[in-house]
Amino acid sequence: MILTSLLAVAALAGAPTGVELTVYNVNFGLVKETRSIDLKAGRQEVRVEDVAAHIDPTSVGFKSLTPGSPLEILEQNYQYDLISTQTILLKSIGKRIRLRQLLENGREVVSEGELLAAPGQIVNAGDGAGQVYTGLVVKTNDGRFILSPTGTIEVLELPDGLISKPTLMWDLVAERAGRHEIELVYLTNGINWSADYVLTLSADDKKADLNGWVTLNNQSGTAYKDATLKLVAGDVRRLQPPARGFGAGGFGGAMEERGADLGFREETLFEYHLYTLQRPATVRDRETKQISLLSATSVDVTKQLILEGQRSIWHGYGRNYRPGEGYATDPKIKVNVTVAVKNSEKNRLGLPLPEGRVRVYKRDAGGQVQMLGEDLIDHTPREETFNLYIGDAFDVVGERRRVNFRSINSNTLEETFEIKVRNRKRTTETVRVVEHAWSEWKITHETMKSVKKDSNTFEYLVPLKPDDEQAITYTIVTTWGY
Repeated sequence: MILTSLLAVAALAGAPTGVELTVYNVNFGLVKETRSIDLKAGRQEVRVEDVAAHIDPTSVGFKSLTPGSPLEILEQNYQYDLISTQTILLKSIGKRIRLRQLLENGREVVSEGELLAAPGQIVNAGDGAGQVYTGLVVKTNDGRFILSPTGTIEVLELPDGLISKPTLMWDLVAERAGRHEIELVYLTNGINWSADYVLTLSADDKKADLNGWVTLNNQSGTAYKDATLKLVAGDVRRLQPPARGFGAGGFGGAMEERGADLGFREETLFEYHLYTLQRPATVRDRETKQISLLSATSVDVTKQLILEGQRSIWHGYGRNYRPGEGYATDPKIKVNVTVAVKNSEKNRLGLPLPEGRVRVYKRDAGGQVQMLGEDLIDHTPREETFNLYIGDAFDVVGERRRVNFRSINSNTLEETFEIKVRNRKRTTETVRVVEHAWSEWKITHETMKSVKKDSNTFEYLVPLKPDDEQAITYTIVTTWGY
């Protein structure tokens, strides 16, 4: 066959060595590997196997590492039409096949003929739209047509252009014969990583242990054996289709040093962060791999109870919201439970934390770990705080009612709100009552002193003893400039 004769004369690059894999958390990776090739002098074909099935061929970089032996690639082809039953049948349409069928009485019937249609074939529906054909059609030598037969199909000749694995084919010119060491670099899709964290609270909710894991998912179509693994965290911009360029290629704080020489080491890369694993790692194809990212104990945390009656409106409409008769009047609101963590060296952290999911746990009276809730954090630099909304309080209850509403003129409104908070726990709690305002606003009356947090937010700090209830009433005037 043409393919067989081509592969017979093409030089085969050796298996990759010195593999370096940089994975970005936006579903692509940068692969750098070293390979050896035995070349003859002059022009020849070279095939490079075991590249990623989701390689971006436009991103391939090539460099000779052998001094005084320059190489030049005249042409590159990426072949990914892999051998399978479907591809063989599709490429055999119009060719002769042999069909073996076993009848109910045990007798075998052999028919030969021309393959007219195969599963997966795109056929024209007549209106310019293509449809996928799902059946097999064979025209036998005696003029019969067999539709969707069962049995064994023998292809009498292997179609051209099929390969067993994704392959780069190079039309290459070597100045001199001999063994050459080359460096191959390319981008591939289908590989991604994410961070997952477990925060285990202490009995008094003031301390916690934080463990972080990297979850690596490889669906790129190849394995990376004993690779130097690097992870990039940050919002890396890529064009669609992917651009041709590549990305370039100990933890701070008081985190535990156990295993630090085998874990990840962090460094700044441009405006991103690079995490390099300090040991080789094998990342197999179609594998989900987890690697420890960090471990910190006795981290200070702050639990807060927050009553934010306009939460849905504020996070839905933001500053574009305009109060009206039927808005923000539902008295049934929940008291949210949040946990705040300062990512600082003083707080036994200080590592730039990649975005990811945080699951919060706590031990019950019997010492068993129970899940309290989970939330997502964004990329969190050192010395910044991340806040986790993990659920709603059971025994701390809130109500919020608008007790008065009137239009002063066409662009001025006056509203009065009453907020009640009750503590049904046997311990003292403090609730942050967070309120939002819009455009130009002024509080004309309030029964508790508020604290202005920003141009659109003010809040009340409400201490509650066991079975205590506190009520807050305030009147606000809002004016629009239109």
